Amino acid sequence: MAAKAISSPVPVDWYPTLAVVMVAVGLMFTASFFIYEATSSRRSRSLAKEITTAAIASVFLGFGSLFVLLASGVYV
Repeated sequence: MAAKAISSPVPVDWYPTLAVVMVAVGLMFTASFFIYEATSSRRSRSLAKEITTAAIASVFLGFGSLFVLLASGVYV
């Protein structure tokens, strides 16, 4: 059996676009998190909303930074 080459599930041409979109969405969720923390009182905060917003921001920023590295030629 011949070895099959490993290929990306995402076309290489999409890397820069995905990087910009995912980093932008991640930064919007991060900004939303900070605005929520700054404008709500301690008694009205919701831990579930904080964790959800932070997790979504983290996922988008993580994948966005991965695609930034891939778009710049650093194959991780």
